Amino acid sequence: MEPRTRGRPRGLFVGLCTLDVVQLVDRVPGPDEKLTARDQVVTAGGPAANAAVTFAHLGGVARLLTAVGSHPLGETVRADLDRAGVAVTDLAAGRDEPPAVSSVLVTAGTGERAVASTNARGQRLGPPPDPDALLSACDIVQFDGHHPALALATARAARAAGRRTVLDGGSWKPGTEDLLPYIDVAVCSAAFRPPGTSEPDGTLRFLRDHGVTWAAVSHGPRPLVWAGPDGGGTVEVPAVHVVDTLGAGDVLHGALTHGLARHTELTGPAFTDALRAAAALAARSCTSFGTRAWMRKG
Repeated sequence: MEPRTRGRPRGLFVGLCTLDVVQLVDRVPGPDEKLTARDQVVTAGGPAANAAVTFAHLGGVARLLTAVGSHPLGETVRADLDRAGVAVTDLAAGRDEPPAVSSVLVTAGTGERAVASTNARGQRLGPPPDPDALLSACDIVQFDGHHPALALATARAARAAGRRTVLDGGSWKPGTEDLLPYIDVAVCSAAFRPPGTSEPDGTLRFLRDHGVTWAAVSHGPRPLVWAGPDGGGTVEVPAVHVVDTLGAGDVLHGALTHGLARHTELTGPAFTDALRAAAALAARSCTSFGTRAWMRKG
């Protein structure tokens, strides 16, 4: 469990980037109804992007491998990520199509969110032009399962280069099963349901059977259930006053990846320590509106 000593951890984040328009409302409007939001934020979003922002906030060097494009909305995304300290390798550079836009309604009082987005639909990204250069500049690589051809090509290259790989399993997607043999660590939500599974134990067995060494399943405020080569257990999630749950899972994965990058070898204690610290940060992110406000609270 020796910590890395060569400076700031360096992470490559592969996956979805969106423009998030988030509004705080008293309730989700019904059909043909209009209402006035209490507040709003507009930021870059998506699992990989939010995880990269978290990694950078914690002191890491973060690079996002994704599609943004040259549309004016894409420029907004790029400027926001630049302010957050995240470098971007844009595989849609020069394209004038707008990026995916996520429309998000967060209900005041419960923190629940309703999201509509095209995600990566219609965007076909192949391998990066120079994966060796990207991988030589990182210690760890995180994937969110979006852009499956890009994810698979990069994961194969990462495994060949000896880089630790992490999966943010938000949901089961086409191509996920092909990606798993190249994943070292997978932390999945309760909504991540591999074929033939319905409970966390089944998900953990599926991941192990498909080559994933370390795995965990999160379920909101409930304890995370984890498994590794020598056993498993649970990690408690701190109880907090919930204002907004948007992006909490992305914060969890960004913080976990930052923690894992500090260790050359993983053990049960190292994995659970990283999970525990990540869960605490994700819980804290739920105590304020928007995916970035918690960073300004110290």
